[in-house]
Amino acid sequence: MSAPCQQPAAPLTASAPLPSPAPAARRPAVDWRIRFAALSLIWGFSFLLIKVGTEGYAPFQVTLGRLLAGTAVLAVAMAMRRERLPRSARTWGHITVAAFFLNSLPFSLFSYAELTIPSTLAGICNATSPLWGMALSVVALSEDRPTRRRVAGLGVGFLGVLTVLGAWQGFSGLDLPGTGMALLASFSYAVGWIYVRRTLAGTGSSTLTLSGSQLFVGTLQLAVVTPVFTSTPDTFPLLPTLSVLALGALGTGLAVLLQYGLVQEVGPTTGQMVTYFIPVIATAAGVALLGEQLSWNTPVGAVIVLAGAALTQSRPSAAAARGPYDGRPDETAQPDVTAVTR
Repeated sequence: MSAPCQQPAAPLTASAPLPSPAPAARRPAVDWRIRFAALSLIWGFSFLLIKVGTEGYAPFQVTLGRLLAGTAVLAVAMAMRRERLPRSARTWGHITVAAFFLNSLPFSLFSYAELTIPSTLAGICNATSPLWGMALSVVALSEDRPTRRRVAGLGVGFLGVLTVLGAWQGFSGLDLPGTGMALLASFSYAVGWIYVRRTLAGTGSSTLTLSGSQLFVGTLQLAVVTPVFTSTPDTFPLLPTLSVLALGALGTGLAVLLQYGLVQEVGPTTGQMVTYFIPVIATAAGVALLGEQLSWNTPVGAVIVLAGAALTQSRPSAAAARGPYDGRPDETAQPDVTAVTR
């Protein structure tokens, strides 16, 4: 983003004393690298927490619990900062759609998927979101012109997906419904991101307000659906309960605050790099703590997926002239922290 034009300084005379220096911006108490690592770990472990949560609760109950916990964290943050909720009915309408595609639907799909697939595979499927986003943006965002590098990244990424799935052996041993739900969840994220860019950019509400409102609406959506498809649990097993609470409070609440702080301090390009650590950590956690097995094609395919995703996120240097929240998906635009997707 180009710097604002500066007025020429006034001449230093006896009648014009030296201006006092501007106060230095207060630096966060915790170095951004530590917060970056913490965010990577929190989101990487989310898939393990989903897996453990579904061992004691129905998938819809896991989703409702994480949304409740995440909403509580952001509600406290909003109260401390004295944030006001959106007043426009139109904004609330867009938030309702965003909450469905970015929270209610994908969170539920991942929970159902992990009933039958390993958390490692779910984490890798999550990494396909930038690929779906690239494919959809060509259709939905007329100003987002594909480049050769990005089209190549799309091809490389989906080649990685086929590698993960073992397409050459006819998807042998793969749970197709579970894997399909995980991929559909990642696709839902991409749909939601594009919707948010087109409708909620420049509404005047803060990122925290929109994020908290989105989680609140998602909680209401699950509160309506969950009793229809599940019954009240008879017991509250300790480990699954703690997993659901951690999934919401850390992975869906605190992580949003960490990500927003990182973007503000080190910029969106560096802040978005956390995306590429999530499947690595999810795989390591699943293998080390849950004893999940890996065949050679899973990590190899994951590397290919990440390489393709990185290519699809590349932008021409001219994009640097654009401003944040202008509705265009470029790397200078502040990422949609409003889009709470973990």
